[in-house]
Amino acid sequence: MVNDGHNSDESKQNTADMTVFVQNLLQQMQSRFQTMSDSIITKIDDMGNRINELEQSINDLKAEMGVDGFSSPLEPSKQNSDDAKQDGGSA
Repeated sequence: MVNDGHNSDESKQNTADMTVFVQNLLQQMQSRFQTMSDSIITKIDDMGNRINELEQSINDLKAEMGVDGFSSPLEPSKQNSDDAKQDGGSA
């Protein structure tokens, strides 16, 4: 019977040790996921800022070129070259 009591105490100690180990492991994982999440959010914010800056630069360039609306600067020249081809073909 003494043997059974000893095994029971050892089993309780193993269970307690395992519980502490699992809790520590979960805390470490949570900390790592939080760090990764913060890093990803920071990178997304930086990317958003860079996109906003790029958009502002494009709008500034459009304003300098005198382009109105959202049309591409290539569209008018493409249309002009098509018109020139048609005029050249009919002449």
